[in-house]
Amino acid sequence: MPASATSPSKTRLPSPVLKGKASVEEALARRRSTRRYSTKALPFRFLSQILWAAEGITDSDGVFRTAPSAGALYPLELYVVVRKGGVESLPAGVYHYKVGEHALELVMEGDLSLDLEDATWGQEIVKAAAASAVITGVRARIVEKYGRRGTQYMYQESGHVAQNIFLQATALGVGTVVMGAFSEAAVSRVIGAGSGERPLYIQPLGVP
Repeated sequence: MPASATSPSKTRLPSPVLKGKASVEEALARRRSTRRYSTKALPFRFLSQILWAAEGITDSDGVFRTAPSAGALYPLELYVVVRKGGVESLPAGVYHYKVGEHALELVMEGDLSLDLEDATWGQEIVKAAAASAVITGVRARIVEKYGRRGTQYMYQESGHVAQNIFLQATALGVGTVVMGAFSEAAVSRVIGAGSGERPLYIQPLGVP
């Protein structure tokens, strides 16, 4: 299904597939960190499925998601930095995943993969990837209820989301790896993060 704009700044994503060809056990057994990618574009439907697996809605009331969250407060946000030609039918740019709408909202136009590479202190894997998922945390959402423990919960939840991305990517034959070495300030500038957001993970995505 090609990308379909619902507004000048939003791109509707295909409905998630709820039954795949690979079992959870198979995805777990095959999961590996992949650092070498081909130049092939990532299918748009694959990116959509990976975003839904990360934090997509799983109930008709729009409350629960694929990843658990303390008190259902969901302090995480998800961005995608798409290089030129990296994803079929999707222009290069930085996008914010709108969970409730299962849509991508354009943050910045253009290929910023080199900027993101610079923000990771020159790790070329970011430039080679078709797209890179960036998980951020909004601490204020969770510490109001849980205090200092809320910070720990936020970090734990970023791991849940990252593993969801890993397993879904593996099931689809997409390569990924988790990255924690980066300048938080530089990554925030690249994705246009708000002042209360802290980058927690970067996960490059590409066809192995």
